[in-house]
Amino acid sequence: MDDLPDGPAGGGALAQNIVHFARALREAGLPVGPGAALDAVAAVEAARIGAREDFRAALRATLVKKREQAPVFERAFELYWRRKGFVEKMLAALSPQATPKEQQKRRADPGATRVAEAFLKAKPRPEAAAPSLDLDARLTMSSAEVLQRKDFAQMTTDEIAAAIAAIDRLEIADDARATRRHRADPTGRRPDPRMAMRRVARSGPDAIALAWRSPRVRPRPVVAICDISGSMADYTRAFLHFLHRLGEARGDVTTLVFGTRLTNVTRQLRRRDVDEALDRCAAGVADWAGGTRISSALHRFNKDWSRRTLGRGAIVLLFTDGLERDGDGEADLGAETRRLRLSSHRLIWLNPLLRYAAFAPKAAGVRAMLPEVDEFRPVHDLASISALVAALNDGRPGAADPRRWLRADG
Repeated sequence: MDDLPDGPAGGGALAQNIVHFARALREAGLPVGPGAALDAVAAVEAARIGAREDFRAALRATLVKKREQAPVFERAFELYWRRKGFVEKMLAALSPQATPKEQQKRRADPGATRVAEAFLKAKPRPEAAAPSLDLDARLTMSSAEVLQRKDFAQMTTDEIAAAIAAIDRLEIADDARATRRHRADPTGRRPDPRMAMRRVARSGPDAIALAWRSPRVRPRPVVAICDISGSMADYTRAFLHFLHRLGEARGDVTTLVFGTRLTNVTRQLRRRDVDEALDRCAAGVADWAGGTRISSALHRFNKDWSRRTLGRGAIVLLFTDGLERDGDGEADLGAETRRLRLSSHRLIWLNPLLRYAAFAPKAAGVRAMLPEVDEFRPVHDLASISALVAALNDGRPGAADPRRWLRADG
């Protein structure tokens, strides 16, 4: 393996470097144990690998267990086995004033923060303790305020755990509304002739007791159609966690996910334990973190699932970036989105690309979908999810009116 540079441990000790790399992956959030590290060493030694890509494939085959773990592994591999510029990037992150303006504007790659933090934790500490730096944070924002506005893709492992806990604490109203069906109610205001006749049949006409009823009250159903392609991977888990919380609060939430195909994961998300629910979702979906075909997914939903799930005035949450990968699908994307809007009570498009202040609807898929939705909202941080919770009980789009973006683009 002459073309592979030595890792940070140095000395050409490849086995020690692989073990150190496995520890860094574990710090970055991947469930990599000692057994997986030993398997990686054994695989490299047994295969007699001589090329960098083969070495990458061997490590990935032994250390990556799920599709959603692949982006973190790839970022960690590039940082560990080719460390050129790594120190400069860390200094730039800690001291943005010393960096050029073009580097300040460039956002970190998804998962880069977690990987960098993992390497800093996994790096062996020297004997002499480094001098500490005490900062006065009395005039800075609180950690809770920073967490509310921080992008999910830029969060560390600890911040993601804190964000998930914050989602669990969200107060979600059940949005109860009166339906056309009725239930028996002694304090109701409408008479119930059927119940009164049943009582007469049981006790005879000598004692006639009036029966009363009132409308049934239940929350409006929610149907979520979620894009789980690779471009959405950094936001998918947080949004599915929110849907799990929404299902606990409202009870009637249907969830379908799509990449290159549409899959119903409602039953998996009804598991009481949220981690088990999300693991079952990932295990039951074959195209997780792959490509995406938005028009094909919406066409199948309109054909196979619309009548089953949208019959009671459901609110539809469409979670996608609108970047259509199907070359011939953009022509039908607008028509399928229009059909979905006409079948639902409200169609809310949740797009993480709105995290960019300079976002403009330039992509063909975005331009095709935008005129056909009722609301256009961001979904990249805790603040945007809190705004979505408030919007579910409010019929007015407000600042989320898609016509504002259409006028700006025009």
